[in-house]
Amino acid sequence: MKKLIAAFIFMVIFSPVLVSPVFAQDSGEMYYHNVTIEKIYLSGQGYVVQYRKGVNNLGTIGIPYEWFTAAGGKAEVLKLPPGLDWPSMSVFYKNGEFNYVRLYVHRSKAHWSWAVVPLGADVSKHFENLDDFKIDY
Repeated sequence: MKKLIAAFIFMVIFSPVLVSPVFAQDSGEMYYHNVTIEKIYLSGQGYVVQYRKGVNNLGTIGIPYEWFTAAGGKAEVLKLPPGLDWPSMSVFYKNGEFNYVRLYVHRSKAHWSWAVVPLGADVSKHFENLDDFKIDY
């Protein structure tokens, strides 16, 4: 029994050393920045997200619907579990460049955080220069 425990401890201690070369192929540094969402507007082009930047300021950015498809693959929407109703947005970066964005939203579109862009409102400025997808913090 003592040999079995010793072997298990040895495997736990040294297995990351043996496995790490497999995962070392992609050495890109990945990090994310999370912001609180104030409103998510549905528009013809995509989601227009109004988020908190700083204490008393709001930022706005557009996320096209194409990004949420498998072909676009730059965004995903996750519905918050019941009881949690504060939506947020996480922007993921790899090697200092935008990789993808994840929206954590309320399940019901009747929630106060969801809205629809008024008819005739021009939101195209929020969908320009999406290659960089730079948000202000």
